[in-house]
Amino acid sequence: MTKPFQLRKIFSYLYTLFLFTQSDIRIALLPVTLFSIAAAPVASPIRVLETAFWIWLHLLQCNVANQIKAPDEDKINKPSRPIPARRISVEDATILRWALVPICLLYSALYSTELMHISLTLILFTIWYNERDGDKNSLSKNFLTAVMYGISELGGTLVAGRDHTQMNPTGRIAAETTVAVFMSTLHAQDFKDADGDRLTGRRTFPIAYPVASRFAIGLAIPLWSILLTFMWQLDLLCAIAFVGYGCYVGARFMLYRTVQDDKLSCKYYCAWFSIHHLFPAYWYYYHGTSQYPNLAFIENIFTDTLSILA
Repeated sequence: MTKPFQLRKIFSYLYTLFLFTQSDIRIALLPVTLFSIAAAPVASPIRVLETAFWIWLHLLQCNVANQIKAPDEDKINKPSRPIPARRISVEDATILRWALVPICLLYSALYSTELMHISLTLILFTIWYNERDGDKNSLSKNFLTAVMYGISELGGTLVAGRDHTQMNPTGRIAAETTVAVFMSTLHAQDFKDADGDRLTGRRTFPIAYPVASRFAIGLAIPLWSILLTFMWQLDLLCAIAFVGYGCYVGARFMLYRTVQDDKLSCKYYCAWFSIHHLFPAYWYYYHGTSQYPNLAFIENIFTDTLSILA
């Protein structure tokens, strides 16, 4: 076997691994990496690469587990993925799926016991989501995806920071807020995949409530944009730009409803979601690491709302 042939084979294997995660680069790898280096804050430039690799490795573990479940769905929604593209069989992908579990744990253990615990928690939630069919119901799907997203942010932040055993209050508040934002807006990704989801029996929010789901996302994105500007105390120019963009993205989901429109709207949503991951860095720049965001105004809003409803 010649050396060029061996190199081509290695690159082919690596490209197959990349294809498992390609569709989640915008919505998961990029924003979680941005969040981690902003919330830590990052200890050194090399930590950016380490953080991105830790996040990507665990994303790969989650995605392989998900994609071996419903290859027929991917033939419709994402035919370029490795299994429908016949770059790897379901059997070999299953072996890869379970081989990634100890790899993720061992790599995390190189940093700290705490990070290994986070990795294990993420693996268990992945099993719940995939092997235990947590993705079949829209409520459990959104809950589990948001929680796994938050766990990934916690892990990435520990890798990026100087202390691999704990994160500061600003980082924890930012991660908790991200889980809430993602849980309430996650179905923005489901509109474009509705045909494939129907095929596999998934009852996502857009399938169960096609009209209400569009109004929900159309309101949630602008409202979160307003809340986040107050929470992170953005200056007037940044606040106007972020809220304006959020209103535009929300309006797109309500007004433009073809599959192609939903794909483009999802890209705009990913950009909006990524931008707010940078707000912890904005906070550190203006307030330092000794202070952290005050969530009292959000608590007051919820209290007032509940009192009105009562």
